[in-house]
Amino acid sequence: LGLILLSGLVHTAMAAPSGDSRVVGEVQIYMGILPAELVRGHPQGHTENSMHGGQPMARGQFHIVVALFDVRSGRRLTGADVSARVSEIGLAGSQKNLNPMEIAGTESYGNYFEMQGNGPFRISLTIRLRDRAQDIKVEFEERHQ
Repeated sequence: LGLILLSGLVHTAMAAPSGDSRVVGEVQIYMGILPAELVRGHPQGHTENSMHGGQPMARGQFHIVVALFDVRSGRRLTGADVSARVSEIGLAGSQKNLNPMEIAGTESYGNYFEMQGNGPFRISLTIRLRDRAQDIKVEFEERHQ
């Protein structure tokens, strides 16, 4: 019984959301990670159920969400093209576009990625803003707890 309870606690700890932020070129970049299990179970017809081609059912799937803000004005930046490459350190990983998502009247960008094990994982973002000549490139590191 103790082992069963402990395994439940370990699963809960691994399912905790995480995130980080960076400032690059006057842009505040917030990146959050949610286990896919936390976004399942929405009522039928909810936006999350069909977003990014539908919710993955396999274990080890995570929803990466990115929000962008202008450092000087604090206003949210929209209309960007955002892509992410997620890999374990030293491996190629997978690259996907992060789709625009409207949540509570604000635009963020997201997609699902496989992140099996505890990591560390490297999350490399490429952000193209309409009014900028150069892409913004930034890396985050994630370790599941």
